[in-house]
Amino acid sequence: MADIMIWISSMVGAALIVGALRDIFVTLWHPRGLGTICRGVFVVLWRGAHYLGRRRRLLGSVGPVGLVVTVGVWATMIVLGWALIYLPHMPDGFYFASALRPSAASDPVMALYLSLVTVGTLGFGDITPAYPALRLLIPLQALMGFVLFTAAISWVLQIYPALSRRRATARRLVLLAATGTEQILPAAEASIAVQWLDSVTEALTTSELDLMQYGETYFFRESDADLSLAAALSYAPRLAAAGAGSSAIEVRRAAAILDEQTRRLARRLDTAFLHTGGTVDEICERFAADHRHQPVSTT
Repeated sequence: MADIMIWISSMVGAALIVGALRDIFVTLWHPRGLGTICRGVFVVLWRGAHYLGRRRRLLGSVGPVGLVVTVGVWATMIVLGWALIYLPHMPDGFYFASALRPSAASDPVMALYLSLVTVGTLGFGDITPAYPALRLLIPLQALMGFVLFTAAISWVLQIYPALSRRRATARRLVLLAATGTEQILPAAEASIAVQWLDSVTEALTTSELDLMQYGETYFFRESDADLSLAAALSYAPRLAAAGAGSSAIEVRRAAAILDEQTRRLARRLDTAFLHTGGTVDEICERFAADHRHQPVSTT
């Protein structure tokens, strides 16, 4: 019976550890990004912020809070997982410093304490394993703690440059809308018109790739509408439609490419987050509404 309990506790602990490591890998380094746990945390926070009312500041906090909560969930899973592995071997499988009294605390508390100290790479040395197998596990957990710490820093360093690129894309679209580019594009000099359209296409392509790799960036709401792609994206199809009315074939070609890229980005948004099944214009409107913004208007 004791052997069965050791096996069950170890398997449950190992499952928690593997689940956390898998989610870290998928979220940070897999080309598709956004692991199951990470997505669940952000979706719950996003929907909760929507449910709690119209306070836009609350919605704008989802992104940063989601980062902290997700890292906290990863850390909790790793700590609990290792504690469950240590628990069946408490206290006979460990040596305790003279200042510690194993009888003064329950086995789960001691196992959790050892796991916390080890994952934090503190190395107090007041509890040391007696069995050779456990001696190999302690440094392995410390290595995982270092991986978790490094992953949290790497995540921040990856996300915020992607957010800056998305803001730059939104500002480009807003500036084009504010200067009436849609109205003058059909009659503009071909080389200039192509440059305008190509620059937007390139920016939207970068935004789509960032969204593919860093799906959690969707849940970062910009308080400034001029920096929000959710507010500005609706101008891209209008710009493409204006370019399609040009007499220059190269402008029409650039407009067709922009239109296709806008459709690709809209489909990705709809498939991963919005689930409207609608047209590009409907997806853009839903995107703006989900981020509590009004679509950008022209002059």
